[in-house]
Order: sequence, then C-alpha cells, then structure tokens
Amino acid sequence: MSKKNQITIQCSHCHNQFSIENQDFDSVTCPYCANKLNLKTDSNLILKYPNSKPSHRFLLLLLSVLFSIPIFIVLHNLIPEINISSKIVDVALIIFIFLFIYFLLLSFKRFIYNIFVVVIVILTIGSVLHQYGFKNLYEDYTALLLMLRENPEAKEIIISKIIPFQKQSEMEKAVEYENENVRNFALKSTAKHFSEFAPNSDYRTLIQSFALFKEINSNWNYVNDPKSREYYAKASESIEHLSGDCDDHSILMVAAIKAIGGQARIIHTTGHMYPEVLIGRKKDLEAVNYLIKKKLFPEESKGKSLFYHIDENNQVWLNLDYTAKYPGGPFLEEEILGILNF
Repeated sequence: MSKKNQITIQCSHCHNQFSIENQDFDSVTCPYCANKLNLKTDSNLILKYPNSKPSHRFLLLLLSVLFSIPIFIVLHNLIPEINISSKIVDVALIIFIFLFIYFLLLSFKRFIYNIFVVVIVILTIGSVLHQYGFKNLYEDYTALLLMLRENPEAKEIIISKIIPFQKQSEMEKAVEYENENVRNFALKSTAKHFSEFAPNSDYRTLIQSFALFKEINSNWNYVNDPKSREYYAKASESIEHLSGDCDDHSILMVAAIKAIGGQARIIHTTGHMYPEVLIGRKKDLEAVNYLIKKKLFPEESKGKSLFYHIDENNQVWLNLDYTAKYPGGPFLEEEILGILNF
C-alpha cells in the first residue's frame, strides 16, 4: 500500500491511530477496539490526508493569492499606524493572511475543488453565450482591488442655508433637452467618444454621459456674462460655440445628459454652479470607478480620487464641473446653497 494514497485516522474510542487507503468510505472499523467510526459525521477523526497532487497544490496556492489580496487591502486600510516600518508590517500581514487562507482551503479542499469546477463551467458557458464570463470576472476583481486601494471620497452635502436659484424658471427653460439641435449634439458626441465601451455595458447611458463630459469640457471656453446682468444661455445656443460661464456650462451638460436618457442636476454654491450626474447606488460606484480609472480617463484620473455626493435617498451623484479633467474631479466649492433637479 502506497503511503501517498493513505489517510491517517485516530479512533475516538481507544485513541489509537491507523492508516487506510484513501477512498470514499462512509465508515471504517478500528482494528484495535473494533468500534465502528463514521467518517462522514465526524471529520475530526481524519488526522492526515495524502499529499496533494501538484495541480491541486497549485490551485490552492492560486486561490489563496486571489483571496489574500483584497483581504490584505481591507485590513491594511483598517489597521492604525504604528511605530514600526510599514513595509515590515505589510509583509507580515500579507504572509499571515496567505497562510491562514491556504490552510483553511486545505482543510476543505475536496469541497473547494468541486466548487471550483462548477464555477469554471459556469464562466465558460457565460463566455460562450456572451453573458457573465471570464472577462467580466477579471474586470470585477480588478474593480474591487481598485476601489479598495484608492477609496473614492464621499462628500456630505453641506447645506447651511437654502438660497433659491435666481430666475429658476428661466434656467429650467434653458435646459432644452428635447430640442432637436441639443439631441443631435448629444448623439454626435456619444458616437465620437467611448462608443466602443458603451454597447454591451450595463452602464451604457452613464458611459455616454461621460462622452458628453469629454466633448464639452475638452472644448469649453469660459466667457463671463454681460456686465451687471445674469444671463442664462439656452442649451441650443451654447452648443454653437461651446462657450459661456459656469451656469451656461451646467445648463448644457444637464440638457445633453437628459437628451440621451440620463439623470442630472445643477448644484448652486457661493458664486458658482456645476452639474452632477446620477450614477446609481453605492454598489455602482465600484464599477464606475473602474470605468473612469482604467477605461475612459486613465491619464486624467491617475492617482486621483473620485468626488461625489450621496443624497437623502442614498443615491450617488458624480461631479461634472467644467474645472474637472475627469468625471468625479475635485469640487471647486463644497458648501451647497441649493440643488436644482430636472
């Protein structure tokens, strides 16, 4: 009998140890005390499994690495700073996490192998049918790591006093999202930017909103209103020259986003206005962060955070100010005096 194919069992009655061939036994009889031992109900009887095959060990090591990375990032962000070299702490932490997960998986390796095979089959079918497959899994895993590492910055909505929008009805009329020229401008912009990412994405409308952001913000020419007069240019007027002040920019951005089915609003701060786009719930932020950082604005957003507000309904709104180089850029003003929804 080869030792490599044996498992070691300790009898729960006489406590003697003996070895048997590694097969799917429901029960065995102790050769010392003749008591019947149920291996299915009491897995603690098995002291040692045979050595894993190299392929099995590689699988356990791979899974341990994949699980260890996000857990390390979470714990690294939670552990307070101590007076020890951060590199030493990080190395010790990642080694501890890896070993813990590895031996945990080793204890349940039969179950893990079965789950792994099922997952591979499901992902293969999903890839063939163009549903959720290996590519989606990779992007979701990358998005999780990116989210954990960079941690976008939520800003509380600071409202000290509400000041009504000046000429609010005039501003609402200026947001001409049903205007033919505004609609055509929006369509051309979405075809010009990021069209390769939008068709098969769950965030198609949002990606198209980011295309509008790129087109408008890349070409916007800031021009003041006429002296001593607050002038709200209609969206159809602003698209001709892509020029105006902050409220003109906000009006055009909101109108264009609404023209393609998105949802946007205008924020009023001290001497400034800017638009925000609705991206959904907090769970959607992970995917949006990945899209902006890795797909749509990798250079502009490199090493930078996303800035957003969470409203009273727990919906996330992303900053689209003309001063920002990427969606979710820093706020120019943080204190909010008013919000105009459309």
